[in-house]
Amino acid sequence: MAPIADGRVSGKKALVTGAAQGLGAAHARVLAREGARVLMTDINADKVAAAAQAINDEFGEGTALALAHDVTDPDDWDRAIACAAEALGGLSVLVNNAGIGVRGTIETCTLEEWRRGFAVNVDSVFLGCQKALPLMKDNQPGSIINISSIAGLIASDTMPGYNASKAAVWMLSKSVALYCAKRGWAIRCNSIHPTFVDTPILDGIGANAGIEKEVIMGKLARQIPLGRIGAPEEIANGVLYLASDESSFMTGAELKLDGGISAL
Repeated sequence: MAPIADGRVSGKKALVTGAAQGLGAAHARVLAREGARVLMTDINADKVAAAAQAINDEFGEGTALALAHDVTDPDDWDRAIACAAEALGGLSVLVNNAGIGVRGTIETCTLEEWRRGFAVNVDSVFLGCQKALPLMKDNQPGSIINISSIAGLIASDTMPGYNASKAAVWMLSKSVALYCAKRGWAIRCNSIHPTFVDTPILDGIGANAGIEKEVIMGKLARQIPLGRIGAPEEIANGVLYLASDESSFMTGAELKLDGGISAL
C-alpha cells in the first residue's frame, strides 16, 4: 500500500518520540499514511525498529526510520535532531509523545518516582522543543505537538505526580507557542489531552492490580460520557490535524480528545 497521493501531510518531515508501540506507533503510521516521512524514536531500540519496519512494509521503504533515544538525555536529543537533519533532510513536525505513569498519592509517591515522572514527561518535552527549533526554523511551516493528558487539566486524588507533570506540558506548550509567534516564525505549538486509550499501558495497569484488562477497560469506560475507551487512531487523527496546514491558525491551544469527560 502506498501513502495517500497528495496526503494531508505530504512532504512533511516528522519526528515522533515514544514510537515503539501504543500512541506513538499510531501517530507515526497515520502521518506516514498521509505522506510524511517519519523518524521514530524510543528507548526500546528493537521494538521501535520493528514498528518502523511495519510502516515501511505497508507504505514503502524509507517512509519510516528508527532510532534508539533516551528522551531525558540532552546528548541523545542532539543525536536525534542530527539524524532528522541527515536522514529526513530537515524537520517540520515534532511529536513529543514519550511519557510514563507516576504512581502513588501525595503520601505514598516517592521523590524518586516524582523526579522520574517529570524527567520523562516534562524534561523530554522541554529538550525536544529546545533542540528541534533551530532545525525547524529552516523547515517552516512547522508544528510541535506535545502529548499531555486530560489528567493535566482535571486532577485526581490518586496521582499528583502524573497530574502535575502533564499540567506542566500543557503550560510549556503555550509558552513555546508564544515564543515562536512573537518572533514571526511559522512554527506552531499545541498540546493534546487524551483520556484513557486502549494501549499496552492498560495491560500493565491490569497486571499490577491483578485484574483482567477487560475488567479494567469496563471500569474506565464507565467514567467517560461516550461510554468507551479511546482507540489510538482517534488520538493519532488529532496529531494529523495539528501536523497538517489545516490547523495553520491554531497555536497555544489544547485539543481535548477525552470522550466528553472534561465536560462533566
